[in-house]
Amino acid sequence: MQSINPATSEPIQHYDEHTLDAARDIAARARDVADEWRQLGLGERAALLLRLERVLLDHTSDWAYLMAREMGKPIREGRSEVEKCATLCRYYADRGPDFLRAGGVPTEATTSYVAFEPLGVVLAIMPWNFPFWQVFRAAVPALLAGNAVLLKHASNVCGCAAAAEQAFRQAQFPEGLFAALFLNSDGALHLIGDEHVAAVTLTGSTRAGREVAARAGQHLKKTVLELGGSDAYVVLGDADIEAASRSCVQSRLINTGQSCIAAKRFVVVRERLAEFEERVVALMRAARQGDPRMLATEIGPMARTDLRDELHAQVQKSVALGAAVRLGGEVPAGPGAWYPATVLGNVLPGMPAYDEELFGPVAAIIEARDEEHALEIANDSRFGLGAAVFTRDRDRGERIARDRLRAGSCFVNTHVRSDPRLPFGGVRESGYGRELGEFGIREFVNIKTVYVA
Repeated sequence: MQSINPATSEPIQHYDEHTLDAARDIAARARDVADEWRQLGLGERAALLLRLERVLLDHTSDWAYLMAREMGKPIREGRSEVEKCATLCRYYADRGPDFLRAGGVPTEATTSYVAFEPLGVVLAIMPWNFPFWQVFRAAVPALLAGNAVLLKHASNVCGCAAAAEQAFRQAQFPEGLFAALFLNSDGALHLIGDEHVAAVTLTGSTRAGREVAARAGQHLKKTVLELGGSDAYVVLGDADIEAASRSCVQSRLINTGQSCIAAKRFVVVRERLAEFEERVVALMRAARQGDPRMLATEIGPMARTDLRDELHAQVQKSVALGAAVRLGGEVPAGPGAWYPATVLGNVLPGMPAYDEELFGPVAAIIEARDEEHALEIANDSRFGLGAAVFTRDRDRGERIARDRLRAGSCFVNTHVRSDPRLPFGGVRESGYGRELGEFGIREFVNIKTVYVA
């Protein structure tokens, strides 16, 4: 496996791929370690999470630089990502034990209660776009619950996978409890059926989710799938356009637009369309693109040239079908996976910019006749990960977020983001199951009823 610098197209490092037999041996070892790990008290496990927090904070700069080199993440975003992982560790160290303690349920029995028992080994198949956060948000609650975790990371961020394993070792977690596997996609699918793997969590594309769910279903393995998204941000007639446009652009450009939870479709009522579009174009044009290792950089290269080319093909097809390029839309000359901040107007159904997920720095602006039409457009998607609504009437915004928008996370007057304290996940083709919060830590446990007559 070869990691390549997406800013220059230069190779960084080669990693030897595990054979399937080697991966099975690692899974067997993880199962043995998990059997010992689950015997530790919750307090002892939580204490190791606090050590892990310290390790992450001590290596923030190093690992932000690693992400900048391997997948082009602007370094200030990389620092925030590692720090967010540390916050996650602190949160679960403080609150996780309470989420996992047995709770009594009054019945006719002498004693009856619900206990939470770990499942065993969880295979985590993770993407390249948040190469630390996606890993830690899956692994930390699963480990605290008493499981072991095997990481199959994306092949272009093998260095980040190795660094994640190093972090757990430095925090003095038992050796083999968290292990990185350098496997291709076929190898990961075969490993799902291994007798030592109890469950699978995947963050990735809808296509990958179908493949993993089908293989796990054959073996009756529990799964959590966090898949693609085409988040709609609805801008109503009474919205603060300056604040709404800033929030929309901030969300659209997170990680150079390569985020499943980023704003993808801006749905704007007709009366505010012109001023919103003008402001978004100005903000996108002002965003600084450049070397991801520089603190001033807001837009880096995309993670791979093939992904950049796929995005450009979506833009070109949308334009051929009538979308208007308000900004950008051209591939720059030279090496690297660069793509400019791009704004498409006059986006309509049938265009990739309307129907598909645009995984890069491209904003699609869609006109709505009125509020009702805007909500119809927002929900006119096979995805359902996140959504937002902008209005000066907070009560109205809350009603829309709660009752009208069909997505796993619905925000009012700000951009959608994950938070360790809140459950995160989607509906429809954005997947199922939840990560984070109290609900996330209970995904990979046996919720066991104990009844004593």
